[in-house]
Amino acid sequence: MTREHRRRRLIAGLVLALCAAVAAGVAIAATRHGSKPAAPPAAPPPPKPFRIVFPEGFTRIEMGVRVREVAKIAERERHRPVRLNETAYLAAGKRARIACFGGALERNLEGFLFPATYDFLRGTTSRRLVQAQLEAFCANWRKVDLRYARSKNLTPYDVLIIASMVEKEAIAPEERAKIAAVIYNRLKRHMPLGIDATIRYGLDVPGTKALRVSQLESHNPYNTRNRLGLPPTPIANPGLASLQAAAHPAKVAYLFFVRKPDKVHHFFTASERAFINYERAHGYIR
Repeated sequence: MTREHRRRRLIAGLVLALCAAVAAGVAIAATRHGSKPAAPPAAPPPPKPFRIVFPEGFTRIEMGVRVREVAKIAERERHRPVRLNETAYLAAGKRARIACFGGALERNLEGFLFPATYDFLRGTTSRRLVQAQLEAFCANWRKVDLRYARSKNLTPYDVLIIASMVEKEAIAPEERAKIAAVIYNRLKRHMPLGIDATIRYGLDVPGTKALRVSQLESHNPYNTRNRLGLPPTPIANPGLASLQAAAHPAKVAYLFFVRKPDKVHHFFTASERAFINYERAHGYIR
């Protein structure tokens, strides 16, 4: 074999080896690509919800104002409109069928709009928010044992009305059941309840303003100073603690209570004389 012939065979061998190496590399790359496909692009995170807080004791109208305020804040933060608005909320909160109240059509939802914290998105409707409140109400209402109230000839709606009054009057949590007891005791004795919070509700007088004599003597269906029995509807939307107190009042003989100077606690008594003396001693009456 000549030197030239050997040189040609060596070159041919090198070319074949190079081609085989290239083919092997392509096969390996194809195999790797097939076994580990490229990951799809990450999905955008879900939109962060907004939050609205309804405190215990808010009325339906106050809740509507809160909806308006929170909707404005949400629009400023996201620079886009939201569907919640005060007008639609108040319209949705006028009447509904309450499943845990027998499914009858309630034509006044005051008392049924459960106060709590709710999340909502840009597209959440006012009707959906109201429905969430009604569902929360029923979830909590089912925890209330009404047997004692029924034994006193009180209906579930009566208990709801009493709970709303307890919610407006009580500041110290431990006094809720005592305030409920005063209401029960006065109803039993056919005494006017004398709860000024009902007058404020009926005449739309805020708690920051003193009631005038003409308002205290007004012939308003919510004036429990000169009308016997419960007011026609709840005067606020109570939380679970007040619902429980209204169904299970304290076993006390109290008939009177008045706010103490600390503006948090109340003085309770079964004696009208002790009640009057306390008011005089603290300058409430002269």
